[in-house]
Amino acid sequence: MARHPRIDLAEVTQHVIQRGNDRQPCFFHEIDRVRYLQDLRELIIAHESSLHAYVLMTNHVHLLITPTRAGAISRVMQSLGRRYVRYINDAYGRTGTLWEGRYRSHLIANDAHLLRCYRYIELNPVRAGMVASPDDYTWSSYLHNALGAPDPVIQMHACYRQLGVTDAQRQAAYRNLVRQASDDASDFREHLRHQQPMGNDRFRAAIEAQIGRSLIPGKSGRPRKQTAASPAPDAASQSAS
Repeated sequence: MARHPRIDLAEVTQHVIQRGNDRQPCFFHEIDRVRYLQDLRELIIAHESSLHAYVLMTNHVHLLITPTRAGAISRVMQSLGRRYVRYINDAYGRTGTLWEGRYRSHLIANDAHLLRCYRYIELNPVRAGMVASPDDYTWSSYLHNALGAPDPVIQMHACYRQLGVTDAQRQAAYRNLVRQASDDASDFREHLRHQQPMGNDRFRAAIEAQIGRSLIPGKSGRPRKQTAASPAPDAASQSAS
């Protein structure tokens, strides 16, 4: 079955994940992460998009991006993938692919879901057992969003801005949000697996209106054939269905 084209709409935030091939490392030394972030920032600016949150794990990355133009995120990820693979292959004398196929992504509504995504992304190192607290991990946006550390890659999302009037207020409110117990992981993984928008029914309907198709996954397999011996449903059964 042919894949549907990516849903990459202007001004609609996306949660993006890209994994190393066969879940192998895509970062080998700290300088690789520095290079990745430099390339990401250049491409985000070039394609007039905004990066709000990120984490660079050993074998995958999570990004939270809002594009100003349709198709911008696809262009960012394609250019970034090619540029970074070329750097890694040259630096380590390797050949071939680095990434596991196409990146995965899903749209996120501008509501509580979006701030939950901030938290989900930045808590990845904690869930992986790499650190006890997100502020112990250097390669994520938590140090900026929660503690105000300079990070030229990050731009504030409107939902984050609403957390307070000043930077200090927003950072304190965000730290409190991250401290709250959460079982978001399975929810985000499921949306990424199916690449389904995360939001309420109104958000889904608005996306469907823009792309001209339903986003509800259909049932797998062929429809069951009705045999000639099967009677057609009568009027009473139709009205009760």
